[in-house]
Amino acid sequence: MTRLIFLGPPGAGKGTQAQILAEHLHIPHISTGEILRQAMKEQTPLGIKAQSYVDSGDLVPDQLVQDLVEERLGQPDAKSGWILDGFPRKVTQAAFLEALLETTGQGGERVVNLDAPDDVVVTRLLSRGRKDDTEEVIRRRLEVYRNETAPLIDYYGDRQKLLTINGDQSPEAVTHELKETLVS
Repeated sequence: MTRLIFLGPPGAGKGTQAQILAEHLHIPHISTGEILRQAMKEQTPLGIKAQSYVDSGDLVPDQLVQDLVEERLGQPDAKSGWILDGFPRKVTQAAFLEALLETTGQGGERVVNLDAPDDVVVTRLLSRGRKDDTEEVIRRRLEVYRNETAPLIDYYGDRQKLLTINGDQSPEAVTHELKETLVS
């Protein structure tokens, strides 16, 4: 059973690669970013709360995201495996997820770190043309990532669950490397 967590800075290709791999493995790609964007678009209570954080380049508070993730991992299609993209973002969230997976019998997860340099990420994100992707907001998101999310690399490395992939190559090359490493 495949349970993968994708880490990496915004714009490293996590969503693209998670979607390709999820289709290949016939498991759901669970993107907290997409779930949150949909909630913001629909102006749900969670979406309205999340919008103010996103607009300033800050992370959405842990409790909102944890509730969302717990609910999603409990859905029937996630029982056969999943790829989690956008969560955890901090060590406290990783500890929450580890405890959740243990209590629900979904342990054995592996962690993929897609690494890419800041300048590459800024260029990629600006080319997407999303209204929340200004250079100032992107650089702020990268600063938040480095401060809060990067420690997860050590957290999962210490637990021997981490695989680092170079995200600064063609999407096809990244996909090939992921399939070679994780699927074979």
